[in-house]
Amino acid sequence: MISIHTANSVPEGDGIVVKRLMPAHGLRNYDPFVLWDHFDITGGGFPDHPHRGFEAITYLFDGGMHHTDNLGNKGVVHAGGAQRFTAGRGMVHSEFPDGRAHGIQLWINLPQRLKSLAPDYQQLQADQILEDNQDGITIRHLVGVDGAIDLHTAVEYLDVRMAAGTTLQRRPAGGMRGFIYFVQGSAEMNAVNIEPGQAAFIDALEMVEIHSADAVHFMWCFGKPHHEAIHQHGPYVD
Repeated sequence: MISIHTANSVPEGDGIVVKRLMPAHGLRNYDPFVLWDHFDITGGGFPDHPHRGFEAITYLFDGGMHHTDNLGNKGVVHAGGAQRFTAGRGMVHSEFPDGRAHGIQLWINLPQRLKSLAPDYQQLQADQILEDNQDGITIRHLVGVDGAIDLHTAVEYLDVRMAAGTTLQRRPAGGMRGFIYFVQGSAEMNAVNIEPGQAAFIDALEMVEIHSADAVHFMWCFGKPHHEAIHQHGPYVD
């Protein structure tokens, strides 16, 4: 089954606007995923704020993002790199663009048995992420079998770029559900047309087939559900 949802602009942080896919009216979450923000900012940012109960990945298409937290971590990730934090029982952090920051922030719920984990942080630059190139299709492996990012939930998270006139066939991993979010370009996916800023949510689909008449860029995001109630209260997921 495929359903289409569109990201909408919402104010966030210190005077910035993001395109938010979820949580939103009609789509509070999609177990195990809790939040999806597509951002492209040159000013403002996210001053110190708390989190608990989930893990988050900030992945950069362009520019860079500074990170500082109360664990003593401090650094900047540039285009093609990523930051991952496990909020666990609680942490405080901030993120600010390094000139420009264009990318995606994804929140993944922690199962109840891991909500009180000690918080943790991981930083990866572009050259630490495996990239495959074949027949006009480039796949960067963020999380999964060949992924460089560590999570406590089984997830397959890929950055995919397809040249015009190419076709991709890929099976979602067994037991996973998720979505495909289009960053740039339009394509036909299993006979459904998808536009930039839209995501195709998929559950129990054996094969995904994407045809690109033009060059396209999308994120492949699938995960194994925890089958637990998700209680999100702003920056907390209890």
